[in-house]
Amino acid sequence: QVQLVESGGRLVQAGGSLRLSCTASGRTLNGYVMGWFRQPPGKEREFVAAITVSYGGGTSYAESVKGRFIVSRDVPKKSVYLQMNSLEPEDTAVYYCAAASGVADETSTPGTYDYWGRGTQVTVSS
Repeated sequence: QVQLVESGGRLVQAGGSLRLSCTASGRTLNGYVMGWFRQPPGKEREFVAAITVSYGGGTSYAESVKGRFIVSRDVPKKSVYLQMNSLEPEDTAVYYCAAASGVADETSTPGTYDYWGRGTQVTVSS
């Protein structure tokens, strides 16, 4: 069993930066793929970024955040991070962290993730 807790969300002005954190309790995350998803107001949940937790693991990003967001991990701390730069009002959403086991790559499909956090609110003002 894995419990995930997100933190770092807050109100920020457009053009600003935020770093979200996701920390796991329970078993090690080594071998998992960790994903970040978001749900804008009135919209469906969408993929943001993913990273394979093992050393040397790859990353993937949604087109809308490429070049602005960076996903990283700290294996000993059982944590993953989402550095968000050049934030836009369209980035306003609840951001969720998720963990997937037994997948071969950095999947963007929500249904492949086994564990989810409760989310953290990010609001970008114009």
